[in-house]
Amino acid sequence: QVQLQESGGGSVQSGGSLKLSCAASGDTRCMAWFRQAPGKERGLVARIYRGGGSTYYADSVKGRFTISLDSAKTTVYLQMNSLKPEDTAMYYCAADPACAGNWYYGGQGTQVTVSS
Repeated sequence: QVQLQESGGGSVQSGGSLKLSCAASGDTRCMAWFRQAPGKERGLVARIYRGGGSTYYADSVKGRFTISLDSAKTTVYLQMNSLKPEDTAMYYCAADPACAGNWYYGGQGTQVTVSS
């Protein structure tokens, strides 16, 4: 089973940047970041395929967020720039061993708060 541990959340002002990290142990072909704001459903923010590095972004974060892997492909990052108050949420790292849409959330999540 994949083990996941997120880090890097915090509080920033609108327009600021944060970088989230997720250390993963175990075999998984796809990794992603999801987020959930109070009163809202958890939604996909960005996804990356560990094999070829192809990525997907939600429309709301395109051009502002970048998902990437380290050279060992054991840590996935989410660089968040030009943050907006609506980006405020709990962010979760997730793994999908078969890239079949069956996501596994193993960590506690990390809080991102953006003030205006």
